[in-house]
Amino acid sequence: MIIAIGSEGKTSEDLVSDVCGRATYFQIYKNGDLIEVIKNPFKIGGGGAGSAVAKMLVDKGAELVICGKLGDNMTEWLISKNVSHKELKGMPIKEVLK
Repeated sequence: MIIAIGSEGKTSEDLVSDVCGRATYFQIYKNGDLIEVIKNPFKIGGGGAGSAVAKMLVDKGAELVICGKLGDNMTEWLISKNVSHKELKGMPIKEVLK
């Protein structure tokens, strides 16, 4: 399974981001192994970050997105693509992966 986790940093020691569309990074895990870290190109800017981030993560093959608050647009976009999502925040990513 490919899991995309919004994060404050680049390692599993870092915390899950509080807000998904504006997360600093996205860590992509496949079967529990980190395969990619993406700096969020939509962190700063106008509206529409949630949908843009959702598309980016789906294009990376994400089957599950974990982050803090997911906005309505991002949630609807993920649902429309049959991608599961879970809201968690303030936890180290290594704990989330367990």
